[in-house]
Amino acid sequence: MTHHRLEASPTTAVDVFTAERSPVLTTTAGDTVTVHTLSAAGYTERQQEPGVDVPTLIDPRRGHCLVGPIAVEGARPGQVLAVHFDDLVPDDWGYTGSGGVDTELNRALGLADPSTRGPLLWDVDVAAGTAHNQLGLGVRTAPFLGVVGLPPEPTGEHSTIPPRPVGGGNIDCRELVAGATLYLPVTVPEALLFVGDGHAAQGDGEVSGTAVECGMTTTMTLSLLDTAPVEGIHADTPAGRITFGFDADLNAATATALDRMVDWIAGTHDITRAEALAMASVAVSMRVTQVANRTWGVHALLPHDAILT
Repeated sequence: MTHHRLEASPTTAVDVFTAERSPVLTTTAGDTVTVHTLSAAGYTERQQEPGVDVPTLIDPRRGHCLVGPIAVEGARPGQVLAVHFDDLVPDDWGYTGSGGVDTELNRALGLADPSTRGPLLWDVDVAAGTAHNQLGLGVRTAPFLGVVGLPPEPTGEHSTIPPRPVGGGNIDCRELVAGATLYLPVTVPEALLFVGDGHAAQGDGEVSGTAVECGMTTTMTLSLLDTAPVEGIHADTPAGRITFGFDADLNAATATALDRMVDWIAGTHDITRAEALAMASVAVSMRVTQVANRTWGVHALLPHDAILT
């Protein structure tokens, strides 16, 4: 097994998902990759004042500043790419934007006008596991990558903004911290993984559209599976097992996440789906993963100790 290293640079960074770009790295299943990504905006310098833009690595940009694609030799559709997050270390600064953009949610909150923008700048203390902003307020950090995904199809360039049931991408699930494994059904030969959008901290929903956005040094181990316990995108995290649903309709996203979790419970405990649904009703939490990206993300969370045997 080999340990590879990658830095965000003009030759490794990209702002779309595409299978038509040459891999920036080719790995073998079981290899480990340490990659430093920039913030979602791709800022190359720290912002000195809230709301003041600084240079970006990709200009102009169409989506998140990602590193990729990372090829996994021999990966093929029908297999599952397992991305295990060994370590995630945020950079020592970040930002959070809010308001000032004309979206349905901001209109409902009375924050669509540009004059209502309320950006925060953060100092991240990696050793202490905290971040503090210019208001004197702080949060505990729990670093993860907002975007981990594969091209949804073999041709074309695809936006990084909406999460997809095929390929994943902008999942924004706060449970994908160090120790978690994300399972992505392979969509194209060699898998072609893209990563980025580091978050030092985020609540379920990412309600302003941004988290504590930051650069991130991620160490991850890439493996291939021929079978998985459940269809679609799912994860095994320190908090528990997770299944996902993504759809423009919140009800449809919820139903997909729950349907996959019912399958997982039924298969694990050799019970019927109706029995598994009953167990889910008393053991599973349904959470809105994010509301920010034109597509609802919902995840079902089953804590590891929730079902006793």
